[in-house]
Amino acid sequence: MALGSPTLSGSITEEEGQRGLRRSMDARHLVMIAMGGVIGSGLFLSSGYTIAQAGPLGAIIAYLIGAAVVYMVMACLGELAVAYPVSGAFHIYAARAIGPATGFATAWLYWLCWAVALGSEFTAAGLLMQRWFPTVDVWVWCLVFAAVLFTLNAVSSRVFGESEFWFALIKVAAVIGLIVLGGAALLGFHPLAEDGYPLLGENLHTPQGLFPNGITGVLITTLAVFYAFSGSELIGVAAGETANPAVNIPKAMRTTVIRLLIFFVGAIAVIACTVPYEETSLEVSPFVVVFSQLGIPYAADIMNFVIITALLSAGNCGLFSCARMLFSLADEGHAPKALGRLTKRGIPMLALCVSMLGGLASLVSSVVAPTTVYLVLVSIAGFATVGVWMSITASHFFHRRAFLRAGGRHADLGYKAPLFPLLPITAFLLCVISLIGIGFDPTQATALYFGIPFVGVCYAYFHIKYGRKQAVGK
Repeated sequence: MALGSPTLSGSITEEEGQRGLRRSMDARHLVMIAMGGVIGSGLFLSSGYTIAQAGPLGAIIAYLIGAAVVYMVMACLGELAVAYPVSGAFHIYAARAIGPATGFATAWLYWLCWAVALGSEFTAAGLLMQRWFPTVDVWVWCLVFAAVLFTLNAVSSRVFGESEFWFALIKVAAVIGLIVLGGAALLGFHPLAEDGYPLLGENLHTPQGLFPNGITGVLITTLAVFYAFSGSELIGVAAGETANPAVNIPKAMRTTVIRLLIFFVGAIAVIACTVPYEETSLEVSPFVVVFSQLGIPYAADIMNFVIITALLSAGNCGLFSCARMLFSLADEGHAPKALGRLTKRGIPMLALCVSMLGGLASLVSSVVAPTTVYLVLVSIAGFATVGVWMSITASHFFHRRAFLRAGGRHADLGYKAPLFPLLPITAFLLCVISLIGIGFDPTQATALYFGIPFVGVCYAYFHIKYGRKQAVGK
């Protein structure tokens, strides 16, 4: 089957979807992989930036918008993942529904996003370990964490899924604790807290009003919010290693969206109502501030452990995603064939090694050239999340349209995203608006300066190298 042509039956064969990978993960693994990829530094650390920019009420609105966009993207992803249950699937969706050049650009954009994230997660986790082991160099912890995550990914997809389940469970427990204890305190129940604890809604009105930086302040935070939600799309990456994808993928999608809505919006609401607007920043985790104000003993140490777990969990998902992207590119003929080789346990080992090297290269650049090379990489990574979401929604639009034009019926679809074509069009436009919004924020505008040219280079390279060749058959 040519890369550019959509399937007319709405699905592909089991053999095509598997390609030697083991279908060993269940719905609970998919949910926790998505939760593990999403709940990370974006919530535990960067949420302070969102409140500082948008104001308490503006931050809650920004996260509600983010949750709505995630729902729309996940609905589009659900239909595509059931139709194409293959590993590292984003670029295959785009390649088949839009064109192979778009698939190629999407794959490398997402690979680089997670490779940069790997280096960042290792560095941040190593720095946090300094709290307990100040005499041990950060690079030592970086190597230790890299070895642990590589081992978890190298054994089997089942081991990866199981480890990510427990990693994510720790983070989820911390978020639930914040929502329950913080929510109760805002209603007046805070026996360990000092006097003067704010009541529900008291902190929403700042000295500058409900929106201290205006509506523009809310708009320019949308990319940071979308980045905080990034990782939900990992369900699509793991589709090729999921047992009974037609059942487990839609189930995992619904469960993930509901939990993200509760956890993210609930957590940001508690933080916004608890932490005074003037005291929010990127320097201290809002979770530490809230638990400290509640009077929880050893709050800083507990949250230090949770945040390290969150960083390792995100890195675990990132390494998995990187390896599957390279495997999928090799499988399509757009990367060296050696990257598509599997071990007896169904692991793309060379792709995993190259991805780990990419993460370590990012780690080195963050130390050696933080204001040049690493700044470019981070900018592209921030741009990548929205770019991939745009690719998913556009792929869904063209896939469904081609399916219907070929005589397909909605009843034949294994999973059907609602409100077509309004849903994918709306999600795509909201992503575009978020990119326009960051152009007004000097600290985030570099994402456009480097992200857009990077995509252009990917398209140019693809057309130069593969343009004269027939699309690779399946």
